[in-house]
Amino acid sequence: MADETKATDAGQRYAQSLFELTIEGNQLTKVEADLKSLKAMYADSADLRRLVASPAFSSEDKAKGLAAIAKKAGFQPLTSKFLGLVATNGRAGDLMGAITAFSELSAKHRGVVSAEVISATELTAAQLKGVQAALASALGKTPELSTRIDASLLGGVKVRVGSRLFDASLRSKLDSLKFALKRA
Repeated sequence: MADETKATDAGQRYAQSLFELTIEGNQLTKVEADLKSLKAMYADSADLRRLVASPAFSSEDKAKGLAAIAKKAGFQPLTSKFLGLVATNGRAGDLMGAITAFSELSAKHRGVVSAEVISATELTAAQLKGVQAALASALGKTPELSTRIDASLLGGVKVRVGSRLFDASLRSKLDSLKFALKRA
């Protein structure tokens, strides 16, 4: 699956608008929980990814599908309206980027930095605590971690903090070695 979490300009504008509405309505934590839940559903469901990304579905169909998901999941009314607006305006493809941008805005508002830890296998609680401690000392802020598994890494971890990527994966080390051997 391609990395669809990068926020486009449109995604950032939608995220900024939603963020401002959640602050006004004092719903930041609830809406953020809804969006994290939707992001997890998106990662787990090929059908949802197809609905959001495929041009075969009309904007109205995407809006109906996202509304049904929001209703079934018990999302906040503001979250449901946001999903409907994004889909109706033909921007469903920007949805995951908007969620990422919203999470970044929320983390900045709370004074924490969000970091994504990508590993080849599930990390233990002790390993996550070690990564969190290392990031806290390197960044000077408390990191809020999200995890993702990518078996193609073979081993090690990648940590993405904003636009920075710390790559300590076995895959990248093997690629570097392969490149060095080809040059020799």
